[in-house]
Amino acid sequence: MLPVKDSEMFSGQRVAAFESRMAFEMTQLIRNFGGAPFVAPSMREVPLEANSSAFEFADRLLAGKIDVVVLLTGVGTRTLVQVLEKRIPRDKMVGALSKATLIARGPKPIAALRELGLTPAIAAPEPNTWREILAEVDRGTNLNGKKVAVQEYGLPNSDLLDELKKRGAHVMRVPVYRWALPEDCSALREVVSKICENEMDVALFTNAAQVEHLLQVAAEDGLEESLRESLESVVIASIGPVTSDALRERGLSIDLQAERGKIGLFVREVAQKCVPLVEAKRRGAAERDQWLESRPVRRPLVQDAALWKDSPFMKACRCEAAPTTPIWIMRQAGRYMKEYREMRRRVKFLELCKTPDLAAEVTIQAVEKLGVDAAIIFSDILLIVEPMGVGLEFARGEGPVIHRPVRTSEDVDAIREFSPAKEMVFVCEAVKKARSGLHPHIPLIGFAGAPFTVVSYLIEGKASRDYLHTKSLMYRDPGAWNALMGKVTEATGAYVNAQIEAGAQVVQIFDSWVGCLSPDDYREYILPHMKRLMARITAAPVIHFGTGTAALLELMRDAGGQVIGLDWRVRLDDGWKRVGPIGVQGNLDPLVLLADRETIRKKTKEVMRQAGGRPGHIFNLGHGVLPQTPVDNVRALVDMVHEMGRSQ
Repeated sequence: MLPVKDSEMFSGQRVAAFESRMAFEMTQLIRNFGGAPFVAPSMREVPLEANSSAFEFADRLLAGKIDVVVLLTGVGTRTLVQVLEKRIPRDKMVGALSKATLIARGPKPIAALRELGLTPAIAAPEPNTWREILAEVDRGTNLNGKKVAVQEYGLPNSDLLDELKKRGAHVMRVPVYRWALPEDCSALREVVSKICENEMDVALFTNAAQVEHLLQVAAEDGLEESLRESLESVVIASIGPVTSDALRERGLSIDLQAERGKIGLFVREVAQKCVPLVEAKRRGAAERDQWLESRPVRRPLVQDAALWKDSPFMKACRCEAAPTTPIWIMRQAGRYMKEYREMRRRVKFLELCKTPDLAAEVTIQAVEKLGVDAAIIFSDILLIVEPMGVGLEFARGEGPVIHRPVRTSEDVDAIREFSPAKEMVFVCEAVKKARSGLHPHIPLIGFAGAPFTVVSYLIEGKASRDYLHTKSLMYRDPGAWNALMGKVTEATGAYVNAQIEAGAQVVQIFDSWVGCLSPDDYREYILPHMKRLMARITAAPVIHFGTGTAALLELMRDAGGQVIGLDWRVRLDDGWKRVGPIGVQGNLDPLVLLADRETIRKKTKEVMRQAGGRPGHIFNLGHGVLPQTPVDNVRALVDMVHEMGRSQ
């Protein structure tokens, strides 16, 4: 077989790219390798006019209070020098820099330093990312107790900052410029339209900000969902790990990451490999569409509000006598079910949450399979943070990850305000579809994360054991804390009410992490916000649930809710006595369902005995069902509760 010529590598594939500074060069490269280019400049550099951070850095540098300087870009290094020269003579600045340990991310900041007559002590090798910086530092540089300044470009790199802090460094951010959208976005809007109309085969990303700006423009034109769907049929190529991280955190899959992070080599590599990738991507999208189209259509059932209104579950929410004890299971649609696992093999988690037909299907499927007395809409408590602009990703094996954690008052100010009813319409549509497909006697539960739990995720960036960053902000900056809690509380109230309006009969507020707080801290930092949230929810009963909350039950009752959820760490009778004459939900240990049937019956009977047949008890686990749980054990539990509940 003859080798493919450079000019034929792309084989006429239509290639979108988003370069700004090198737009002309990118166009020529794509054309030279046989592609049909469409290059839409996606960003412009905006110098920070009043750069107080840079001047503070200059003062500390001259005073010998900066030990290490990390330089991430060539343009940023030169711009920083220009800013500093407004404050101090160049020779003094160069002299001060020469006394610090200089770390350069790659050849461009190295070249900028050479113009000053300086050589970095550490240079990150290819692919020149923050990971290589850390690897080189770990080879022999002790940062413990050192004062480290990081020259930033565009958005701050929270991963790098966090890793430097973990090594004991006192980190100072030095922003030099930021990325903004081009003044003329017409080309960017045109490429969004072309992708949505399936007129592009390949998309090249060479900068993390390009990803953000492409989705931002699409969202402004009401085309984000269409763009995401269409990109499923487009080969997405990334120039390196940082850009790949940006794509993943926005829920976009990567088909090719460059082996070497130079634009010319990147385009050549994509040109060499893209033809079979394009064919495979289109084939996979076609097979997925065929699978989705083959799904059985659930016909809406005739709904009679009186049936669900007088169901055992709704009666328990109102503390009224019911013919049997109602039961539902937290995470009753999940990985322990074969049908759910089969769907997840074809559909990513976020896609499942954002596809109303599929979210409604798994919601209804769990009710029909288990025989429970209530459905809960399939969703996730962290979907609400995605429109806030913090970078949400559900990473395989890691769970949810926030790529831009909120840890300063400036970060709080940058949180984007939004309308849940408009920007999370997929959840409301799923509620409507689930409600129309459920049997009329089955109530539907909507839900949201409580402000503390959501805020903790925003601050920590992922699951935590010690909540170090959360409590640090709470104690250190109460103003920023209350501002962030206020923003999340406002969004949560609107989100929950949108679900109720769409057809949810009850809502559950999950405060999964609040058990890490003392009663005094809950009273001071959480209770006022929870009261405001509960006061906003007036059209449906609220189940107020938390884990590890044995010390907080009275405060949770004071915060509000018609039903208090109890986890397995407190006896149900003791917990009910403490919260008083309202409903309670719980509280079998989820691990009991991994035992034999005799043990399950024994433990279930004990929970029922503690409830004593009093009106207002909703049986549930003390937390979500575990993935390892045999589904037959869950069905057996439901039958046991109904049997025991009727005999009381």
